[in-house]
Amino acid sequence: MSAHGVEAKKILAEDFAKLDHSKVTVLDLREPDEVLVKNFDGAINVPFSKIGTGLDAVPKDRTVYVICRMGDFSEEVAEILADRGYDAYSVEGGYDAFAEIIKNAEPLFIDAKGLKCPGPIVKVADTIKDLHTGQRVYVEATEDAFYSDIKVWCDRTGNKLLDISFNDGVIKANIEKSPAQTSRAAVSGGDDKTFVVFSGDLDKTIAAFIMANGAAAMGRRVTIFFTFWGLNILRRTERVSVRKAFIEKMFGLMMPRGTKKLGLSRMNMCGMGAKMIRSIMKSKGVDSLEELIQQAIEHGVRLVACQMSMDIMGIHKEELIDGVELGGVSTFLGSGEQSDMSLFI
Repeated sequence: MSAHGVEAKKILAEDFAKLDHSKVTVLDLREPDEVLVKNFDGAINVPFSKIGTGLDAVPKDRTVYVICRMGDFSEEVAEILADRGYDAYSVEGGYDAFAEIIKNAEPLFIDAKGLKCPGPIVKVADTIKDLHTGQRVYVEATEDAFYSDIKVWCDRTGNKLLDISFNDGVIKANIEKSPAQTSRAAVSGGDDKTFVVFSGDLDKTIAAFIMANGAAAMGRRVTIFFTFWGLNILRRTERVSVRKAFIEKMFGLMMPRGTKKLGLSRMNMCGMGAKMIRSIMKSKGVDSLEELIQQAIEHGVRLVACQMSMDIMGIHKEELIDGVELGGVSTFLGSGEQSDMSLFI
């Protein structure tokens, strides 16, 4: 009981583990060396030894759940917060009890069977990012490349591949989420990816977005810089009414408007080749180019249209799909300097 008579509210570690922690504030009282080894993603870390000056960093707009190593300090701090007008709870048993619950929980099943690259990796990445450190997932996939891809993905993101097997055409993998600080993406700089898409060919564009989505699933920042013929990929499929000079109108009539009009770099056969490729992709369960582009946008891939190329080719900003920004050579070079890989497609 605090000096003001406000008794701390408590929550069992089991119930705390079921909460959506993105909608509450978690106050972690453990010392930095403990947090480094067993991190609680998204928590505010105020070591108990510095509690006298650190509580000002705790916002009041959300319920606060106070956690320490074993639950002995959290109750006291929750009482202090309650005295100050916070809606605060103490997590009984602390982080040790919470970690034990996570450790003993059944792995979350991810059914990636039938998905084609980069679908299985993207699905794993989307699932794991919302889990707690120590939580496990069990994945089943049928694409042969996943056997190699998931090993590389775990190695590069810092997550732990507990075991993997390949039997009867099904790859089975158990993965444990590791603390964010231990991932290579978090501790090594300059691992962004930059793509320059100069070509407007369907096959080359599909390859670019498959690689971009794969890189985004590995936690990398990805920039795709579209220039000259690559700008046609970003054009809206519907006609947009904009004022253009005669030569700009001529360019617009001769160039494909949007992804649906793109042809193959070889064996296009007046458009029949592109239709055949799309049909084969659909029958094999491979995402369409349009789905790959939307997936890239949703995962934060940066799509940049070259302003100079747009001016030369008579393409206006209003004609581009949503989610595209304009940039120039400095934008490309700035992105490239932060990247360990730049590809010209």
